Amino acid sequence: MWWLLAAACCMLLHGPLHGYKQRSITNPEANMNISQIISYWGYPYEKYDVVTEDGYILGTYRIPHGKGSSEKTADSGYDVWLGNSRGNTWSRKHLTLSPDSPQYWAFSLDEMAKYDLPATINLILEKSGQKELFYVGHSQGTTIAFIAFSTNPELAKKIKIFFALAPVVTVKYTRSPMKTLTTLSRQAVKVLFGDKMFSTHTLFEQFIATKVCNRKIFYPACSNFLFSLSGFDPQNLNMSRLDVYMAQSPAGTSVQNMLHWAQAVNSGQLQAFDWGSADQNMMHFNQLTPPVYNISKMKVPTAMWSGGHDVVADSRDTVNLLPKVANLIYYKDIPHYNHMDFYLGQDAPQEIYQDLIRLMEEYLQN
Repeated sequence: MWWLLAAACCMLLHGPLHGYKQRSITNPEANMNISQIISYWGYPYEKYDVVTEDGYILGTYRIPHGKGSSEKTADSGYDVWLGNSRGNTWSRKHLTLSPDSPQYWAFSLDEMAKYDLPATINLILEKSGQKELFYVGHSQGTTIAFIAFSTNPELAKKIKIFFALAPVVTVKYTRSPMKTLTTLSRQAVKVLFGDKMFSTHTLFEQFIATKVCNRKIFYPACSNFLFSLSGFDPQNLNMSRLDVYMAQSPAGTSVQNMLHWAQAVNSGQLQAFDWGSADQNMMHFNQLTPPVYNISKMKVPTAMWSGGHDVVADSRDTVNLLPKVANLIYYKDIPHYNHMDFYLGQDAPQEIYQDLIRLMEEYLQN
């Protein structure tokens, strides 16, 4: 798909396509950071740097109230916090390590669950003055929550309800094209991608997003590229905002995290990262093999939504997950949903958010 976008880029360098000049309107948010996007839509924001126990600095954003007033007169009136995991676009700093070093990128789901999530939750509670919060996660955001809440009982006590969108615990049946990674050896993956960052957002991708994907003629090519790993429903996607979506993703992670993901596909289990040797595993876990995470130990009230067309979180994996969730208070399968519909689908407010808010309101009234 890249060849098609690159060809479009070459054509644009020689001038606008005939007949499409008036249609090439770039959405302002395509060139904004998180704070600017929040402000653009009329909301207040606060930015905090969360420092984890192992020295990573995570960008965390707060929308303290609705538009224009601190009173509950706009939207649903909630204090909203947006967290980021280490290594992505908004969290690429460390107290001592440089992102140019392999040591900085020696992390995966384990560290996100052990360090990032607790540090972020504790900062939110400290700044808001609350004792508990509602947690909403999508995809990997659910994975690290299942790990953290099942292994850290004290952290779990701080969660009122865990809302899991497109939950990913096991990925034995995933149909994402990324599954091809699982056929490669660890050495082959490192030859191809190195031992640092995986899939960062580049200046070329930013140019493609704002100069190519803002043109209606390229909507099909851009959408197919952007959602090639997760699938999408063109009938449920606002195609006029493709430039914004492409400008903000991919946010990047570590090659080690992708190796962890491939390990999960091959094993069919959710377990800690296999460091590649018995000695290394013994050093990290005090046992020869990486421990399996027992999510049935998680007692947090949990609401889940899954999609019938989700190629990443396949419905067969979801079926296996359901009986392991000890305190499942709500579950909805949305037959036409794919992996991205949960936050980009035009009908997400009706399919998901209204019930999510209702569950929060009911909890607060009890």
